[in-house]
Amino acid sequence: MAHVRNKQVILRDYVSGFPKETDMSIVESTLTLKLPEASNEVLLKNLYLSCDPYMQILMTNVEPGSVRLGVAKVLESGHPDYKKGDLIWGLTKLEEYSLVPSTQIQFKIEHTDVPLSYYTGILGMPGMTAYAGFFEVGSPKKGDKVFVSAASGAVGQLVGQFAKLTGCYVVGSAGTKEKVDLLKNKLGFDEAFNYKEEPDLNATLKRYFPEGIDIYFDNVGGKTLDAVLLNMRVHGRIPVCGMISQYNLAQPEGVTNLTNLIYKRVCMQGFVVSDFYHLYPKFLEFLLPHIREGKVVYVEDIAEGLENGPAAFVGLFSGRNVGKQVLLVARE
Repeated sequence: MAHVRNKQVILRDYVSGFPKETDMSIVESTLTLKLPEASNEVLLKNLYLSCDPYMQILMTNVEPGSVRLGVAKVLESGHPDYKKGDLIWGLTKLEEYSLVPSTQIQFKIEHTDVPLSYYTGILGMPGMTAYAGFFEVGSPKKGDKVFVSAASGAVGQLVGQFAKLTGCYVVGSAGTKEKVDLLKNKLGFDEAFNYKEEPDLNATLKRYFPEGIDIYFDNVGGKTLDAVLLNMRVHGRIPVCGMISQYNLAQPEGVTNLTNLIYKRVCMQGFVVSDFYHLYPKFLEFLLPHIREGKVVYVEDIAEGLENGPAAFVGLFSGRNVGKQVLLVARE
């Protein structure tokens, strides 16, 4: 019976405030590459793991060492839907090999003419998040004025491109000149700005949206959301995807301009991507041709080696990454 050394990244304890690399440690254990009798679990070799800001929430109130999204190869399966050699994306752990319940696997990977890493991003959870949030919650129309915060991130970069495909005017915010240039010159945004260089966000938004905003895709919350509320158009929509500016604060910032939701009849709606996974086949049918034809592009920041996992994750909160942060664990 074969045994392998399994390198793992383990949280030392629950995390409060900004995560640090020292909150995590790298350990090795031994794993048997054979399932127990009558098991319906699946033994995976992890290839790519996703690093996403929402994982900070898991670190604060879920058992340390909990799950994350990844792309993996099936080594052994106790479930009839999966066989040895299948490629899948779903929930796994921050380690080289994982034994997971079959219910944690979201989808089998059928299309391998695109990079496998895409299934941690554009063709995985972030892509579905952008698709569902923009089209299902945002209800865009041709000519809408769209603002996207954290626009160079895993989700934001896709929302902006989906907006352009729909015939919208789109502006994104990001935290560095490099990212602003990326939005305008590679991702096709009409305009973009560095929010760190804008002391008055209300005035900034009025400059880019003199007639107001129809759709604000919110990834950050806080002061940006407060300024946006002053600039929404009547019957505007705000899909609330994330609030990265608030995740590490001991006391979240208040939002003071909520009365605009009433006067302007704005629909502000939070959503969770798992509620929309039934649309995944429709999503692939929509997006894969655009990827193959180069009409939608995706920017990844790939860190190699499990030992670089802590730095890759922590870097999300200082904007160190450019594009979707991915961790390459092993090549197929």
